[in-house]
Amino acid sequence: MTWEPPSPRVRELMRKGAQLVLDPPPAWLAELDAATLSGPQRSQIAEDPVLAAATRRANRSNLLFWASSNVRRPGERVAPNLGELPLDAVRDLVRRGLNESALDAYRTGQGVALRRWIQICFTLSSDPEELRELIDVSCRSISEFVDDTIAALTERIAREREELTHGTHAERRETVSLLLDGAPIPRARAEQRLGYRLDGRHTAAVVWCEEPQPDLAALDRAAELIGTCAGDQRPLSVMVGAATRWVWVHGRPDPGRLREAVATDPRVRIAVGSTGGGLDGFRRGHFDALIVQRMLTRLASPQQLATHDEVELVALLTTDLDRADQFVHRVLGDFARADPELTESVRGYVAEQCNVSRAAQRLYIHRNTLLRRLAQADRLLPRPLARDVVGVGAALEVLRWRGITQDD
Repeated sequence: MTWEPPSPRVRELMRKGAQLVLDPPPAWLAELDAATLSGPQRSQIAEDPVLAAATRRANRSNLLFWASSNVRRPGERVAPNLGELPLDAVRDLVRRGLNESALDAYRTGQGVALRRWIQICFTLSSDPEELRELIDVSCRSISEFVDDTIAALTERIAREREELTHGTHAERRETVSLLLDGAPIPRARAEQRLGYRLDGRHTAAVVWCEEPQPDLAALDRAAELIGTCAGDQRPLSVMVGAATRWVWVHGRPDPGRLREAVATDPRVRIAVGSTGGGLDGFRRGHFDALIVQRMLTRLASPQQLATHDEVELVALLTTDLDRADQFVHRVLGDFARADPELTESVRGYVAEQCNVSRAAQRLYIHRNTLLRRLAQADRLLPRPLARDVVGVGAALEVLRWRGITQDD
């Protein structure tokens, strides 16, 4: 396809503009991420922390790739971006069973980037003819770059899908997908393909990492730790992406022991689902683990590990974040910004069913100290604690899992 270069003056303007894009303001990147991860068609990506993180990295990669190309050769056709970051994102999309339609996010990102670029153009020149040529060649450049990148990644998706249809990992993924979908696969056949018994009681978990270069060995070690903490030496671990493992164990891992064990590698995160018997427990535990994972992502929670037992109520309360924030503000008022020592004391008091002696023992403080803190809390709360114990307890749990302190 022929590509006529712009005039020398417009080439210089494009170089200057591209240099500005190489250091984009955080607001630009936030707008780009919000656009590419919004909408019902992309909810599966937005709710998966690994896919969402990969999408954000790909956004930055595409933006900087186009800009750096125009700094070096302004106005020339930009080659498709087949760097490591977009290719990693493609691999994860394929392993989740998503198809080429997921690349529609690139079109959305194109619109945001073009709008921001045109704003830059109007800061570079006020000459109508220069602006006309600059915007014309820019629109063509950005459009062709996105088209070429999508075409190249679509081809790569086809190759990745072909490679993933062979081998043990593919067989495990296929079998697990059939079980989760409720397909009538014979139990004995499924157990043989998985190397895992489907009777007894199961706990499911999701292990993942949001780093651009995940340590695969660390993910596998975390999966093994879940089994060790449950007394199951043969957990089922299924690789569903470069940075995600779905795990099942017989029994229930001890949360305290598991939290302590995985703390040695803070890059790895774990969502533990519910425990249940037979195939129903196998399925329900996995879906509950996904609920926990999505909640941690939605809240941008700093917590490394969470269990369904701990966060079931918070997950329900925070399905709509705006309404959750309104609830917290209405119930806690100024107390939401209180010292963590004070909020933790009230949380412990509520957890011990408003028994002062048990709560003081749990918090390792004197009974009178706790009573003084409860009185201080009443002065900050919109309503006294005794009149809204359930609401205050729920709101404090939301703050806890969001990792919000009085300094935020």
